[in-house]
Amino acid sequence: MNQTNKTIFSVPNSSELEQLTELHKAMGDYTRMKILWHLMKQEYCVSELAKKIEVTESAISHQLHELRIARLVRSRKEGKKVFYSIQDEHIQWILEETYAHISERYP
Repeated sequence: MNQTNKTIFSVPNSSELEQLTELHKAMGDYTRMKILWHLMKQEYCVSELAKKIEVTESAISHQLHELRIARLVRSRKEGKKVFYSIQDEHIQWILEETYAHISERYP
C-alpha cells in the first residue's frame, strides 16, 4: 500500500490499546480461530460446531463464551438450541485481510 492510499489514524489511547490487545488475545487461539472461520460460512449450534471441528461440546461452549465476551460472535436462540454467528462484517474483514497478508508473505 503506498502512502497516498493510507488512512491516517492517531495512536489509540490507553483504554483503546487495552481493548485492541484483548481482541487480539481472543483471536489468538487455534480453536477459536477455527470456530470463527466456520462461522464466516454459516451459523452453527454448539453440537454442530463440535462435530465440524472435532472437539467436545464443552470445549466449543467455553471457546464461544470467550468469543462472545470479546464481541466476535453473537448468538440467537431457536427453541432449545442456541445458534452462533460472526458478530459483524468487520470481524470477517479482519480475518480475510489477515489471511491475505499471510498468503502474500508465505506463499
